[in-house]
Amino acid sequence: MTPAARLAAAIEALAAIEQDNRPADRVLSSYLRARRYIGAKDRHAISHQVYAVLRRRSRIDWTIMTAGNGLPLDARSRALTSLAFDGAAAIVIEPADDDRHAPPALDRRERQFVASVAAGAAAEQADNVPDFVRLECPEWILPMLRADLGADVADAVLDGLRGEAAMDLRVSTSKVPRSRIRTVLGRAGIEVMPTALSPRGLRAEERRPIDGLPAFKAGHFDVQDEGSQIAAALVGAAPGMQVVDFCAGAGGKTLAMAETMANKGRILAVDISANRIKRLSQRLKRAGYDNVEPRLIEHERDRSLKSGKRKFDRVLVDAPCTGTGTWRRNPDARWRYGPSDLQEITVRQGSILEAAARMVKPGGRLVYVTCSILAAENEAVVAAFQNYHEDFEIVPIAEVWAETLGVDGVECPTVQPMLRLSPDRHGTDGFFVAVLQQRDKPPS
Repeated sequence: MTPAARLAAAIEALAAIEQDNRPADRVLSSYLRARRYIGAKDRHAISHQVYAVLRRRSRIDWTIMTAGNGLPLDARSRALTSLAFDGAAAIVIEPADDDRHAPPALDRRERQFVASVAAGAAAEQADNVPDFVRLECPEWILPMLRADLGADVADAVLDGLRGEAAMDLRVSTSKVPRSRIRTVLGRAGIEVMPTALSPRGLRAEERRPIDGLPAFKAGHFDVQDEGSQIAAALVGAAPGMQVVDFCAGAGGKTLAMAETMANKGRILAVDISANRIKRLSQRLKRAGYDNVEPRLIEHERDRSLKSGKRKFDRVLVDAPCTGTGTWRRNPDARWRYGPSDLQEITVRQGSILEAAARMVKPGGRLVYVTCSILAAENEAVVAAFQNYHEDFEIVPIAEVWAETLGVDGVECPTVQPMLRLSPDRHGTDGFFVAVLQQRDKPPS
């Protein structure tokens, strides 16, 4: 494909993303799968253009609105602006005459705008760019986050979330040493380094295809962000325990817990999505774990869960959230939620935590996790839960860390009672973890 043809495909894909409620990566994947004639290099180039727009959409939109002389905020204008930012405006200003796959020719207004942006004229507006534009953050979130964390910390977290995430892998160290997988990947041309916090993690600075490697097919490693690995480890799931993964999803944390349990004991992995349960089952088969029972439920108060009341040593609630901590991987998620959505989500989180707590046995632990950086979804949800559940008390995260990760010589990165991970300080996605323990004799 010519550069102009790649641009035309990127514009089509961006338009599809704007019209679809699914995450951008799924829409883009569907778009490319439906066009099998697009080769691997072209797929990579198209994906790069699409994500370049998604990662800096706020800056792009601001430039169009302030310097675009009425250009629409659509996929075409955004893609053109993104190329102009990168100094690649010639692709569309002067496409090859015989390139029938190029986008429609630019009109005079578009041509002037693209040339102006490429020349840096639009950058004269930079001093007037609002902070929420500079930080690629929805305007309504910025004051909330600054109130939560303080302006300097909040801005540093948001700045960290503007980048692109590395590819983190979790090694099944009960099957093979981490050093061995590092060697295997190196021979495949994939350079990785041990992760700083997770004793089972390896990190590649860029995403590479790994699903064809024999070691991956054998279940010796899996893709999982280091923050997610830490969250799963802090559950403290040990051999012989009875564990619930209350919002199991596709099972990243489920598999990590099955590993620490040495495939002994039982994990009940529940979710409301049949597709996610199917993916979990497939991953369990590849990894070779048979101590996990995937179960599809209708909602958090599903009747099938009643038989588990007060029977589980550990209950993990990886709660549905805004996903603000995953913006490096899912930049389109920035624009999927508004203030009213946040209110609905936090109500749901409280309901799920309430239902999950019923399954914790006396002396057991309830672990609340989100991939959000917002206190409204994190500390506030835990505090609201504790207002009605005096029988649950916070276990300081440093104590939990010493029990679970400290045995590998990894120091706890915080002195706070609950854990916050962020890309700027820890190189992970944004994660929150709170561990609550039920007293031995809960009220009747």
